[in-house]
Formats: sequence, C-alpha cells, structure tokens
Amino acid sequence: METKANYVVIGTFTLAIVAAVFGFVYWFQNTGGSGERAYYRVTFDGSVSGLRTGASVLFNGIRVGEVTSLSLDPTQPKRVMANIAIDKGVAVRPDTEVGLEFQGLTGIASLSLHGGSVNLPPLAGTKDNPPVLTAPAAATLDATQAARDVLRRLDDLIADNQKSLHASLQNLDAFSEALAHNSDHINSALAQIDTFSAALARNSGRIDKIAEGLQSLAGGEDGKGGDVGEMVRSIKQLSDNLDKRTAEITDNVNKLTAKGSRQIDSLSAEAHRTLSTIDRTVKNLDANPSRLIFGGGSGSSSKR
Repeated sequence: METKANYVVIGTFTLAIVAAVFGFVYWFQNTGGSGERAYYRVTFDGSVSGLRTGASVLFNGIRVGEVTSLSLDPTQPKRVMANIAIDKGVAVRPDTEVGLEFQGLTGIASLSLHGGSVNLPPLAGTKDNPPVLTAPAAATLDATQAARDVLRRLDDLIADNQKSLHASLQNLDAFSEALAHNSDHINSALAQIDTFSAALARNSGRIDKIAEGLQSLAGGEDGKGGDVGEMVRSIKQLSDNLDKRTAEITDNVNKLTAKGSRQIDSLSAEAHRTLSTIDRTVKNLDANPSRLIFGGGSGSSSKR
C-alpha cells in the first residue's frame, strides 16, 4: 500500500509540474512577460515555406512579438493568413511593409515589419477582429527560390555571353602558353631584379649620404641657402642686369638711329639742292656751249 501511495504522490507531483509549465507558457505568450499585446492578421498570396507558429515577428530588425497561428483562407485557397501578437507600444500603420526574413541557410523564417508613415494613424483592432496587413507577392519567395532565381539569371548571363567567355578563355590559354615559352626570360628578369634589390640594400648607406648631399646642396629641408640656391639667385641677378643693359643699349641705339636719320635727311636735302644747281648748269651749257670757251652771253657771240 505504501508503494502505491508513493507512486500516486510522484504521479500527482509530475502532473502538477507539467501543468505549471504549460500554464507559464500560456501566460507568457498571452499576458505575461511582454506587457499588453496588439493583434494583427497578415495575408500572403503564396507559399510561406519556413514560417512556423511561434516564429519571431521583427519590426525594423527588433523582435517585438511572435506568430500565434497559421491558416488557409477558405475563400481563396492560395492565400495564407498569419495571426501575430506584438507589443502594444509598436505602432503598425496601414503602409507598414510586410515580408519574410530567413535565418541563414536553415530555412526558418521570421515575419518582418518595416517602417510606416508618421502621418497615418496606427491600426487598431481586437484579438477577435484584428486589422489586416497584406504582404506583397515578393514576400513569399523563400531562400531556395531566391537561390534558384539567381542561378537561372547566372545561367542566362553565361548563355548570352558564351562567345565572349570562350574568347576570354582562349586569350588566357594563349597568355599562359606565352608565359611558359618565356619562362627562362622571366626567371632571368626576376634574378636581375633580385640582384638590383640586393645592390640597393648593400648601398643603402651611400644612397642616404647622396640624398643628404643633394638636400644640403639644394639648401636643406626648407630650401633656403645651399649652393644651388645661391647659383639660382646669381643667375637671376645676372639675368636682371642683362635685361637692364639690353634696355639701355636699345634706348641708345634708338636715339642714335633717330639722330642719324635727321642728319641723313639734312644731307639728302643738301645733295638735292646741289644736283638741282648742276642740272641747271648742264642745261645752260647745252643751250649755249660757246659760253664755256668765250664766256659772256649769246649776244656777244653773234656780234663777232
């Protein structure tokens, strides 16, 4: 009798624990742990593969509730209805976007809500008559279907560019063959590069000294002083002096030219006058040549 009594006590205790667990889960899902709840119905025109009762409801990536039930619309068999319960403080508006998010490659989906205009009032309803949100057609594409679409587009891309891909592969083959034929030259070039690098490493100290000498010659880091700077300044000063002397010489030449031009004009006028006198004399001799022998005018010659 005592053994049977112990079994009854153990069984009763086990049933009480199970009932308490179920009661806690029911309380947590409906009233406890998450504050007041708001209820909505989301409709999908297509498959919602991966979405389960109890799945998370995310608003802008933050978990705000869970899916409480899934069912088919009796009036439209292809339509799926998902009832959700979320925190009452989350404002769901008529233009709030609905979709499915898949967790990695497991295929488990979460119902996601995004945004909504602040100019529109939040949706209101009861648990028995919740407001309805309609998901777009693209929301029912699961990860597998999306992967299939990507592979199909990739296959179309390869088919459309088959000739280009074939030509590219041929070019790669030709390039690889050219590399193989010139491997000795490439190895020789690499060896020369290694030798040059080693020479640079061995002479790095000298190179630093040369660089320091050039920097000192150029006048240091600030560029002031140094032989190069002095030479540049001397050349600039010489150039300025040459410009000044050239300007002075040009001015003097212009003055001399102007003076010579005036003297030439004077000599030219004097020569013109002399030529005029000579011309008149020659004309007189032509008219009366006897004047050159006997002198006098033409009248005295006729009297004789």
